[in-house]
Amino acid sequence: MKPTLVVLAAGMASRYGSMKQIQSFGPSGETIMDYSIYDAIRAGFGKVVFIIREEFAENFKAIFEPKLNGRIQTDYVFQSLESFMNGKAVPAERTKPWGTAHAVLCCKGKVNEPFAVINADDYYGRDAFVKAYNFLTTQSSRNTYCIIGYELKNTLSDNGSVSRGVCEVDADYHLTDINERTSIYRDTDGRITYEDASGKHEVSEDAVVSMNYFCFDPSFIDVCEAQFAEFIDKHATEPKAEFFIPTATKHFVQSGQGVIKVIPTSAKWFGVTYKEDAPGVQQSVSKLVEAGEYPGNLWER
Repeated sequence: MKPTLVVLAAGMASRYGSMKQIQSFGPSGETIMDYSIYDAIRAGFGKVVFIIREEFAENFKAIFEPKLNGRIQTDYVFQSLESFMNGKAVPAERTKPWGTAHAVLCCKGKVNEPFAVINADDYYGRDAFVKAYNFLTTQSSRNTYCIIGYELKNTLSDNGSVSRGVCEVDADYHLTDINERTSIYRDTDGRITYEDASGKHEVSEDAVVSMNYFCFDPSFIDVCEAQFAEFIDKHATEPKAEFFIPTATKHFVQSGQGVIKVIPTSAKWFGVTYKEDAPGVQQSVSKLVEAGEYPGNLWER
């Protein structure tokens, strides 16, 4: 059974100010997602599932269906605030989705095979997809998942703070802890710093971070369902609380349910968090095309 690629594209793009998931960066109008899907196809993935908000569906399908038709199977999952609330009311002030692990939970019934999860607006590189495919087809199981790990210093934006899941690993490169740091940046002294409620903290340049590239057995969706029920009981009234994939994976490891391997990649990440990041992304894509990593038109028939 070929693995599936799940693309997280339901975010509101609030910091970026537009629907950045479908902005063109490639020479023939390609989005960042196009390059990820192209890499997934050549690595051997058999299906792509887009997690989107229902109001974006018509626009989204009009862009992606013509170019992907006949190349890879496609499906769509709508993430809504009401999904999996089990009768509990959504707070009136709540506007943003419940988070990335809730997005994965919304795939229940649609994804029944080993799958990878990525962000729509991050470029991960060909090596990451090859390693993910190899893991999903040879090692993935109910008690063995993985994270494709990147070096923190290679994942920062010059234009503001970013969110990263900072990983701690043991001697076997199994995850022991992961913490979502929602405000990481390089300070004026050149040190990488994150901020939280207790203040500012320095973090190593070489720290391994999750860029939301995870590889799971389909049983992870049930892990998310159980954890989301607890999350809602505790945090439903907090308008900005989010149920992140790192939260669910951390519980999976620390409750003894299994192991999560951290597989380093040599791929160079880039992405768009702020509008000011866009020219750099365009330049990076151009260099990859010039180097022959991608054709000038990904989907030319």
